[in-house]
Amino acid sequence: MIAMQYSFPLPADYDMTIIDRRIAEKGHLLDNFPNLKLKAYLTARSGDGTQSRENLYAPFYLWNHEDGLNDFLTGEGFAALTRSFGWPVVRTWFIWKAHLSPDVAQATFVTREMRVTAAHSALGELRQRESEEVFDDVQNGRALASISAFEPASWTRVRLQLWGEPRPLMPGPGVQAYRVGHISLPKQD
Repeated sequence: MIAMQYSFPLPADYDMTIIDRRIAEKGHLLDNFPNLKLKAYLTARSGDGTQSRENLYAPFYLWNHEDGLNDFLTGEGFAALTRSFGWPVVRTWFIWKAHLSPDVAQATFVTREMRVTAAHSALGELRQRESEEVFDDVQNGRALASISAFEPASWTRVRLQLWGEPRPLMPGPGVQAYRVGHISLPKQD
């Protein structure tokens, strides 16, 4: 699996209902997209409880296979998005652990924490600890989904958690919260 996120910072006076409307009209288009495990359509508004300093549209994807990521990025949907909002930096991370509850589609709030991995860290131990925490987050009912992933070029890790309601945030560098506009998932059998 691989995680992916891009973000469009929008002006302070941008009418975010344009993004809300776009999500409402187009969000369903990625339901059942090949190789997509989850897409969370995420927004943050300056001053809305997400601790965001700016207005953002920042979808997050969890792909079962990189073919899905490649098909999406080379497809017309992404091309149309870039014509509307510009050419984003697309961040990717290799999944260490992803655990989704059956109720993940009920998520309304997301927290994302970016962490730097110190040089010469015991990566095996770190991966094990992260994997256990992700599993516990969902099994103990604290989150509807929890994802831990890393990117070895910049040695960053990401922890993304989906919640049924807004959560108090621990302020700090690399912490961002979002509202969920829609969740795209594969067809449930």
